[in-house]
Amino acid sequence: MTNTATPAATVERAFNADRAQAQARLLFQDSARWIADTWLQVLIALGVGAGIVLVLLMVRRWALRLCRNDRAGWGGIVGKAVSRTSLFFMVTLAAKLVDGYASAPPAVTNTIEFLFTVASVFQAAVWAREVILGVVERRTASDHYHGEALASAMGLIRLLVTFALFAIALIVVLDNLGVNVTGLVAGLGVGGIAIGLAAQGIFADLFAALSIIFDRPFRRGDNVSYDKTDGSIQEIGLKSTRIRSITGEERIISNKNLLDKEIINNSRREHRRAVFAIGVTYQTPADTCARIPAMLRKVVEANDRKFVRCGFTGFGASSLDFEVIFDSPGADYAAFYDGRTAVGLAILRRLAAEGIEIAYPTQVNLTAAADGRIVDPG
Repeated sequence: MTNTATPAATVERAFNADRAQAQARLLFQDSARWIADTWLQVLIALGVGAGIVLVLLMVRRWALRLCRNDRAGWGGIVGKAVSRTSLFFMVTLAAKLVDGYASAPPAVTNTIEFLFTVASVFQAAVWAREVILGVVERRTASDHYHGEALASAMGLIRLLVTFALFAIALIVVLDNLGVNVTGLVAGLGVGGIAIGLAAQGIFADLFAALSIIFDRPFRRGDNVSYDKTDGSIQEIGLKSTRIRSITGEERIISNKNLLDKEIINNSRREHRRAVFAIGVTYQTPADTCARIPAMLRKVVEANDRKFVRCGFTGFGASSLDFEVIFDSPGADYAAFYDGRTAVGLAILRRLAAEGIEIAYPTQVNLTAAADGRIVDPG
């Protein structure tokens, strides 16, 4: 086997190795001289640094207890994030805090600065990931989305969040080290665009599922209406939502298409409104017609419904038309249906008791004399 390395490459590797050895030797010599000259300050700094690490370890243990005691609350989210604090970050933080007191040489200070930068950036990424995922899990748990939507997609969400945060952390670290990250950022951007275009349908439904979780237009069990469909939400999945129609069949619609529609959430109604159009005969006296609105108001209120308005609406082809509007409290459709029936029957009884006839389509033929006057057919 022949060695294919060029002489220039061999020389460069040897130069890099010599430079690394020289830097290591300089760091060792500066550290030895520093410790020999300021050993008391070094010991005090080590003691203070150890104390700082112990305090941070106690905080992490407290965070673990908080996470166990308050899994679903904000305390649990913060506790879980703090409990992910690494020992490496604690040590570098303590070294950074006591570095100035110990009067460390430039080589030691630069090493501590470099290690602290790496540790803090990646530790911030870990904290951010835990907080984001904790918020998502809290929202899904509080709205009972177990087994659906993000609960079934947490693996994918965790992967996406982790990749994004740690990619940003890596770029920040490289930039602090003086590396030109323009090409890396451009490469990540092109790669992200390619992945987004290839899976835009999946991501559209995924983000629609996120919108359902955070915006909460509806939840499982709610009765909704859109287009010509009425039904209850059965399951909210990663890509689609299943709705049980009031006629019995199961309808499946993608999350994106569902959110593009105007959705009526009937389960969140404050009340349901009923409107009755009532026509009385033209033979009804005007004074009697004037009493009809107050009469119908008493009927509505006697049946525990909220009266809205009632009045004369027009002259029909064969009737004098009135309209009564009233509300039934709550979203329960069965209670609204029964209440509407009770009010309708009560109106029939009241009109019958008052001798007011409800009109129905009729046609009357009249005979006219030669001069145009109506002739009594009797």
